Amino acid sequence: MTTAAVLGAGSWGTVFAKLFHDAGTEVVLCARRPEIVEAINERHENTDYLPGVGLPEGLRATVDPAEALKGADIVALAVPSQTLRENLRAWRSLLPPDAVLVSLMKGIELGTGRRMTEVIAETTDAPADRIAVVGGPNLAREIAEGQPGAAVAACADEATARRIQAACMTPYFRVYTNTDVVGCELGGAVKNVIALCVGIAAGLGFGDNTRALLMTRGLAEIARLGAALGADEHTFAGLAGLGDLVGTCSSPLSRNRTFGENLGRGMTLEQTIAVTKQTAEGVKTSEAVLELARKHGVEMPITEVVAAVMHHGMSISEAASLLMSRSPKPERYGV
Repeated sequence: MTTAAVLGAGSWGTVFAKLFHDAGTEVVLCARRPEIVEAINERHENTDYLPGVGLPEGLRATVDPAEALKGADIVALAVPSQTLRENLRAWRSLLPPDAVLVSLMKGIELGTGRRMTEVIAETTDAPADRIAVVGGPNLAREIAEGQPGAAVAACADEATARRIQAACMTPYFRVYTNTDVVGCELGGAVKNVIALCVGIAAGLGFGDNTRALLMTRGLAEIARLGAALGADEHTFAGLAGLGDLVGTCSSPLSRNRTFGENLGRGMTLEQTIAVTKQTAEGVKTSEAVLELARKHGVEMPITEVVAAVMHHGMSISEAASLLMSRSPKPERYGV
């Protein structure tokens, strides 16, 4: 039997542990806080992150990373992206030597511009055929409730991607494989930035035309950056690209869309951060993505104004004016 460890017991980490369990994989979920472990083990519910959602009685949690990692064939990492490097340094000596390391995170590291699989490689020295990413339209609560969903498991080694597929595919959750790690990661990271902008527009009272505009042009930004970094353009038409973008930009369950919506309704950035219980990855990632785009000479106007609003004090009205006053140009795919 395949064994797995999930490090990080937020909403997505908890749901992914449930997917492992429901797929017949032996899994241990590692949380930082004892009260979360107690709730999962005793009441079979993550009361902090997924209140009201029942978890399988066989799903076990621990606060001890060594206990979770012992003998694991697959290690899924589900911590906030900006903390990954620090956490991996603490866990490195505990990682089983042949385990597949799977990123469940959707962010770009500030300061380095590294994707999460690159951080994993640099910190653990694991080879590319043991590092993977899972992406797609993965709104945690819907999947936890057993609603039909899907994801993409991507690894440079197709056999490894198939191992992950087999370990977490269930009757209600389909998993596809891909070898385009770069494309799957960029789709997951940049869509959070676009969702912030869509949320701001919704908070301002704008409708579906505006949302469609931002999502479509946002996808063009993702594709441009992907092309510059060597991704397969077809990835962005799939679950890890368009699928993830649509889900995150459209759902009230999306943390990034909700964060943007609060800003659009008139909350200050500080107020919005204060009422946001879970990490809205797009806030910090916007700056990291913009740095990466500038390094590669890629134009990303939506990302640019989101980063300016989040980090440089630009007003929302000024951001909207900048986007709508850009010079006219023809529309072509990826332009």
